[in-house]
Amino acid sequence: MSQRDLEIEIKSLRMRTIIGFNDWEREKPQDVVISVAFTYDASKAIADDAVEHAVNYRTITKDIIREVEQSSFNMVEALAGMIYNLVHSYDGVKKVRVVLEKPNCLRYCDNLIVRLSDFD
Repeated sequence: MSQRDLEIEIKSLRMRTIIGFNDWEREKPQDVVISVAFTYDASKAIADDAVEHAVNYRTITKDIIREVEQSSFNMVEALAGMIYNLVHSYDGVKKVRVVLEKPNCLRYCDNLIVRLSDFD
């Protein structure tokens, strides 16, 4: 059986967390929008249609939500790094891309977007 790398994308998870270093930013949770993509060798999952040979993206999603909602970071870069490391910690995951949006955090701007990625 040949290797087949599959890309999974979890797009636009919307949640709230404490993020920012200004006093007013730390008073109450703020909106963040998170998208994550990862690759893994899905050869066995494709061949036998068996969930035990796949990376469980539902578990990853639940873990991201739990960790983000319980976190408190000064910088979006640190939050993106935590998510990146979390997804990379799953067996079989090869490459990870995290896109983190913080809506309305800059004047005259819809979103601040931070990307952290292994993808080429």
